[in-house]
Amino acid sequence: MRSVRLRILVMCVVLLAVGAGAWQLLPSGTEGRTPVVVGTSDVVTSLDPAGAYDAGSWALYSNIYQSLLTFEPGGVTPVPDAARSCRFIGMQLQTYQCELRDDLTFTNGRKVTGEDVRHSFERMLGIKADVGPQPLFATLRSVVAEGQTVTFHLGARDATFPQKLATGAGSIVDRTQYPRDALREGGKADGSGPYVLKEYEPGVRARLVPNPAYKGALKKKGGPVTVRYYKTSEELAVAWEAGRLDLTHRQMPPDLVAGLDGADDDIRVNEADSAETRNLVLNVRPGSPMAKKPVRQAIAKVVDRSQIVTSVYHATVQPLYSLIPQGTLAHSNPFFDRYPEPDTEGARKLLDAAGIDTPVRFTLAHKADTGPAAEAAELRRQLEATKLFEVEVLPDDWTVFQKKYARGEYDAYTVGWLPDFPDPDSFSQPLVGRNTTLRNGYASKAVDRLIASTQQYSDRARATEDFRTLQRRIAEDVPLVPLWQKKDYVISRADVTGAQYLSDGTGMWRLWELGRL
Repeated sequence: MRSVRLRILVMCVVLLAVGAGAWQLLPSGTEGRTPVVVGTSDVVTSLDPAGAYDAGSWALYSNIYQSLLTFEPGGVTPVPDAARSCRFIGMQLQTYQCELRDDLTFTNGRKVTGEDVRHSFERMLGIKADVGPQPLFATLRSVVAEGQTVTFHLGARDATFPQKLATGAGSIVDRTQYPRDALREGGKADGSGPYVLKEYEPGVRARLVPNPAYKGALKKKGGPVTVRYYKTSEELAVAWEAGRLDLTHRQMPPDLVAGLDGADDDIRVNEADSAETRNLVLNVRPGSPMAKKPVRQAIAKVVDRSQIVTSVYHATVQPLYSLIPQGTLAHSNPFFDRYPEPDTEGARKLLDAAGIDTPVRFTLAHKADTGPAAEAAELRRQLEATKLFEVEVLPDDWTVFQKKYARGEYDAYTVGWLPDFPDPDSFSQPLVGRNTTLRNGYASKAVDRLIASTQQYSDRARATEDFRTLQRRIAEDVPLVPLWQKKDYVISRADVTGAQYLSDGTGMWRLWELGRL
């Protein structure tokens, strides 16, 4: 979920809309201010940071919780937020120490201490939620708190550890409210971030007001915000067109975005380069047809990305031929090098040489929404047109979908990915490293060695060749097939200010930047 530095282009066109009938909020400094109403089709999997590793959840976390470090807009180096300072101890990059601010309180009034930081990390690693963020901290071995000093001990050199602390996975929670060995249930959240969650109805809305007690990296106080959640991009579009929203972000229908009228003075479209990617993930566990490498390679040989880009996404995305997207350090195109054009005959020869009977039958799952459904239908059409595959498409509600793919119940599934922080490591360790968050059973000692090698360099450019070798290995093993990467679109009404700063394409929301003329 965090990403590379982006170029923000402001163009006249769609998103944030009027929040008629919005709430009147009364905390200090916000009397009489009408909330900005934000619409999204992303899903909040859990209000507990130990229980979610997705864009919808982390967008909320970045407002109601604090991490020790954070990223400034467009920044690549994290800066202190809940911490006064942080640094590596020694030259081995295996001990990282932070001094926690002494003036922080949770929204329930309790002081934030070093023990809360330790508790937050230990419970996240211990609970090991099926869709939790613990794979991000593969190098973390222990956390020690002494007063307001917190020391992280790593099992291997990891120059990217500060960036990982700055993500939603590093959210600090109140140890008296969040159990050590279980996720916190219900619609409450106790953080120390710039907003207080005043009301939450899962899948419907979140009502946020500025936190008057917040202290940290932000110098600007935001105004009240109401986030409205929609099950599908079509429902989001209907709400936008009906004037019920001031702003929309993730995911409006591609045809609507592509057809925006740049001459419309009533709306604004903020378009930004993004490192968001989408992959066809292949379940390599024993018992799945995808356990056989020739099957995976044959799929990679016949997928036509250009057709997906034009027919499904109306050219609002671009083809991707690598684990690491364009615009990110060490990007290369190994899938194009190995599988440059759809090649049915080449795929047939691969399967025949391996003695694999055709058609290969498998299930293909996706989040239940119109865009993913159209994408899955196109993939099925392409694969079945070869007569080499027979595909059963399975749509599922997002939370059910996540749990099922974590249990290995699908042979293949499509998943979008936003980088957690601006470094190619965010596309390697979580996606193809040991205990991958994609939960597809892939494990490679060679890939793990390459990942460990990339993490040892403070000068990230020195890791370039290892990252490129890793990408070639993934193109050979094919635990996933990269499909596309996209731009980030924030659409707002003309009277909304700060929309261009809401997102930098990483999934983080800076709601405090929003206001009205």
